Amino acid sequence: MQVIILGSGNPLPHPDRAGPSTLVRTAVGDLLFDCGRGVLMRAGAVGSGAPALRALLLTHLHSDHITDLNDIFTTRWMMSLQPNPLPIYGPRGTADVVRAMEAMLEPDIGYRITHHDDLNWRPVADVTEVDHGVIFEEGAVRVTAAPTDHAPVRPTVGYRVDEGEHSVVIAGDTVPCAGLDELCDGADVLVNTVVRGDLIEPLGLPRFTDVLDYHSGVGDAAETAARNGVGTLLLTHLVPPPAPGTEQEWVDQAQEKFDGRIVLATDLLTLEVGD
Repeated sequence: MQVIILGSGNPLPHPDRAGPSTLVRTAVGDLLFDCGRGVLMRAGAVGSGAPALRALLLTHLHSDHITDLNDIFTTRWMMSLQPNPLPIYGPRGTADVVRAMEAMLEPDIGYRITHHDDLNWRPVADVTEVDHGVIFEEGAVRVTAAPTDHAPVRPTVGYRVDEGEHSVVIAGDTVPCAGLDELCDGADVLVNTVVRGDLIEPLGLPRFTDVLDYHSGVGDAAETAARNGVGTLLLTHLVPPPAPGTEQEWVDQAQEKFDGRIVLATDLLTLEVGD
């Protein structure tokens, strides 16, 4: 199993960091968690793409985590030689968002069906809204969801992927909570969104300081990893993006609370789970 950070960024556009998105490569196919800005460009760099996804799993419906949902939906349809429904898992409200997206794309769908004789079916998404428990099981791969805490964004979920003896947790945007602890118990890798309050608070701008009360700080993520016996803590969705030369500061802060392996995400960073 591999974890590939397709996008390590946040809502603010950055030339080197695509929007939040993590690819987990398993024996049954590529599982894509969230689909922020530029995700298919990054997927192309690792030999993946919309037609090949086994499933798309959304942690929540904030715009920066679903910016390219329409791109995945449309590209999968256009690049498939036969009907290829897109399995989408997400919290309550996901089906409404997908229906609204389809309505937005209706002109484009009509244009393409009219123009291409060999494209005589509509794009389809198979949406499953999830909350708590096992949501996907195929071969040796099992995916479990649990509620997280990103209030006032409700509901939100995190995911755990188990394949054989190895496991990866995708926290999404959340503060520490019981659901995240449940997912993290003994996991090989925790992929956790983090923010730096020591860099954001001095700005004094409510639009920015507000993010501190519903995201994990670096220390929070480290404590979650330590409390649950996680092997590797992978910090992503970095707010603010680390200035060149300051990357070690993030790792140092996490090391104060966690003595396992700590990795700071960059786009296309790849971890072999279990190594």
